[in-house]
Amino acid sequence: MFPYPDAYRQMLPPLTTVAMIMWAIPAALIFPDGSAMANYPLFMLFALVLVEHLYLIWQAQGMSRLDQCFYALVHCPLAFVVWTFSIMHVGGKGF
Repeated sequence: MFPYPDAYRQMLPPLTTVAMIMWAIPAALIFPDGSAMANYPLFMLFALVLVEHLYLIWQAQGMSRLDQCFYALVHCPLAFVVWTFSIMHVGGKGF
């Protein structure tokens, strides 16, 4: 059905990271500083990034599994930085 299903699977973690940003910007405007309702989706999204990388490593075959591990090794720290700044943006002066 899809011409490149592997490419779509590879884009799941970065799209989830983009979803963190897309949630943090309006959530900072809607919810008060330090609101749990604004933070909980961010916690779930970061956990989802980790689970997606584990899924990509699990479903890979042979040498591609090493490539997926390297992809996770590069993307997870970057997603952690984005996640941390998203929490700081949503938290405002609530800390």
